[in-house]
Amino acid sequence: MPDARAAILARLDEIKDPCSVAGGNAMGLSEMGIVGSVDVSGDGDVRIGLRLTSPFCHMIAFMESEAKRLVGELPGVRSVTVGPDQGLEWTPALISGDAGRRYRERVEYIRRTTRARTAA
Repeated sequence: MPDARAAILARLDEIKDPCSVAGGNAMGLSEMGIVGSVDVSGDGDVRIGLRLTSPFCHMIAFMESEAKRLVGELPGVRSVTVGPDQGLEWTPALISGDAGRRYRERVEYIRRTTRARTAA
């Protein structure tokens, strides 16, 4: 499967992390740094490891089912297995590119508005 990893990561970015959506800064799983590993066998078996933002993440079932569905639709994919880590590996430093910039801007905006409300 040529370029399989890139195609898989693109599909995983179609899944928006629910917490980032709720925070007003929707990010795909890959750009948010939630995708820890992607392994593709020569037979088309895909194993995806997800880093959870918290060991108590309630959205893992949603992310797993969407990952299986979307990646499973790719040509040449025979099976998809998704497994979470223990919720101890993810940090905001893993957010990539433009998503990282948007995240930092959002955090700074919240800090400024909080300070302004506190000072008033």
